[in-house]
Amino acid sequence: MDNYNWVHFGDLEYPSSTKYDHLPTPPRSHDGSPEADAQEDSSSLVSISTTFFPAAQHRPHPPDVALLSKDSVYFYVHSDLLLDVSENHFRAMLPISSSDDDDPPVLNIPEPSPVLNIILHAIYDMSCSHYSPAFELLVHAVDSMPIYGINPKSTIVPSSPLFTLLLSHAPLFPLELYALAAHYDIQDLAVPTSSHLLAFPLSRLNDSIVERMGAIYLKRLFFLHFGRAEALKRVLLPPPHPHPPTSSCDFQSQKGLSRAWALASAYLAWDVRPDMSTNTLESALRPLAEHLPCDLCKSTLNDRVKNLIVQWSLVKRTI
Repeated sequence: MDNYNWVHFGDLEYPSSTKYDHLPTPPRSHDGSPEADAQEDSSSLVSISTTFFPAAQHRPHPPDVALLSKDSVYFYVHSDLLLDVSENHFRAMLPISSSDDDDPPVLNIPEPSPVLNIILHAIYDMSCSHYSPAFELLVHAVDSMPIYGINPKSTIVPSSPLFTLLLSHAPLFPLELYALAAHYDIQDLAVPTSSHLLAFPLSRLNDSIVERMGAIYLKRLFFLHFGRAEALKRVLLPPPHPHPPTSSCDFQSQKGLSRAWALASAYLAWDVRPDMSTNTLESALRPLAEHLPCDLCKSTLNDRVKNLIVQWSLVKRTI
C-alpha cells in the first residue's frame, strides 16, 4: 500500500505528481515524544501520508495540526473538522493553544497508520478503497472511532464511501459485518448484510459474536430465518388445483397428483432452509409431470410450480 512519502529532513523530496509551495519540517510533538526529538536528526527519515500532507487542498485553508500515528506516520489535518465530528474534542486533545511556532502542532495518536488513515478518510468523507484495506482493518478503524468521540452510526451512512466499502465485504464476512453494524445500531448497513446470512446456521453462533451483536439484532436475525422457513412451508404445502373432469381424467384420477405433490412438498418442508433456492424447488417438483398421463394435469402442475416460485421470491430476504 503506497500510502506515504519518504522525505529527508536535510533535503526534502516529494513525488513529482504533487506540487508544494511550502513544506514545513515535521514539528516537535507537544506531548514530549522521544520519537519526535529523535527525528530532528538531519539524516533521519519521516513518512507523510500521501493523502493528508501539508499542501493537500481538501479544504480552502491549509491544515493546522499534524497527527503522528503509532508507527510514526504524519497526517496533516484540519482541527476544526475534527472538532465538528468529535463529541469529546478528539479524545480531549483539541483545541490546542496557539503557539509562536509556524509549524503545526503534533498530536500523538496510539493507532497504527492504516487505521488512522481509514478514520481520517471517513471524517473527510473520502473513499479509501484505493488503498484496499483489509476487512479487519476496517473493523479496527470503526471500533476506534468512539475513542475519539466519533459516532459510527452518524458517520457510516448510505451516502458515505465507508458505508459502500464495508458493504462490499458482506459476501465474504457477513456475520462479522452484521455484528459490527448491530453493535453500533447501523440499521442501514445491517439490513442488506442480513441477506448474506440466510445460509448461515444459527446454531454456530458463539457467545462473543452474540454479545457483540446484542439482543435486538440477534432477535431480528432469528425472526428472519424462522419467518422465511414458515413462509416457505405455507406457500409449499397446498397441492395444485384440480382441473375440470374429463372423460380420461376425473377427480379421482387427479388424486394421484395431489398425493405426489404432498410427498414431494413434505420432503422439502422437512429440510426447509431460509436460503432454499428456486432451482431446488423446481428440480424437486417439476419431475412429477413425467408420471402424469393427462396433459391438463401437467399444465396445472406447471402453473402451481410457477406460482410457488413467484410467491417464494416475494418473501422478504432481510431483517
